[in-house]
Amino acid sequence: MAGFVGALVGYLVGGFWWGVAGFFIARLFSQGLTKNLSGGFSSQAENADRFFDTVFALLGVLAKADGRVSEDEIAHAEALMARLGLSGDRRDQAIASFKRGTQTDFPLQETLQEFALASRFRPDLKRNLVVFLVEMAMADDELHADEEQFLRQVANGLRIDARHFEQLLAMLKAQHSFAGAQQGASSAAVLSEAYRALGVTEQVGDKELKRAYRKLMSQYHPDKMIAKGVPKDMLEMATEKTQEIQAAYEVIAKSRKEQS
Repeated sequence: MAGFVGALVGYLVGGFWWGVAGFFIARLFSQGLTKNLSGGFSSQAENADRFFDTVFALLGVLAKADGRVSEDEIAHAEALMARLGLSGDRRDQAIASFKRGTQTDFPLQETLQEFALASRFRPDLKRNLVVFLVEMAMADDELHADEEQFLRQVANGLRIDARHFEQLLAMLKAQHSFAGAQQGASSAAVLSEAYRALGVTEQVGDKELKRAYRKLMSQYHPDKMIAKGVPKDMLEMATEKTQEIQAAYEVIAKSRKEQS
């Protein structure tokens, strides 16, 4: 379509040969724009592979953060692979990426910059990378200070605003407390955590609360996750996120119903 529009404009301005030139110039411009907007003609499969490799490479960096990879950290990585149901070639790919991240000469900043560049028009892809790293780091139900510091380094390398990262991290921590929908704390503490999990305050109205809940649920919908470059292997983790979010929302809804 762009080529024909260019040809028409060229023809009206300067006749036949200007029309021909206009056609090709418009086509080249259109193709270049499409390439930029798509992040460099990356296919969905290429985006998914880049996401997968980057996640496990960064987990390798995190495991080596204290100077050596312990047996516990190796077991942790293997447990994550089992949780994702990885086997065969896919498991080998994850192991290779993890080992690459543990190398002393692993180019961390360059890797983050490349991922940021590839997803420059897809901020959700960068956000999802952070989400999955946080979830994997909290697989043992704890996020250590050195892990938090590394995650901040990752967010900075991906050019994610520091304030936005801290808000996201607080939400993810709160959501994780609803894993399995079992809370042992007092009802007041659980309710406060539920609001944090949805990224809203206790003063929020019912309509805005439901809007925030639906937005979060939509973000982790399998079809949307795949379209955003998340590998199918990791959809189970996205499903777990929706269960956490739903559990938090139900705590709030029950509390409001009892108070009405």
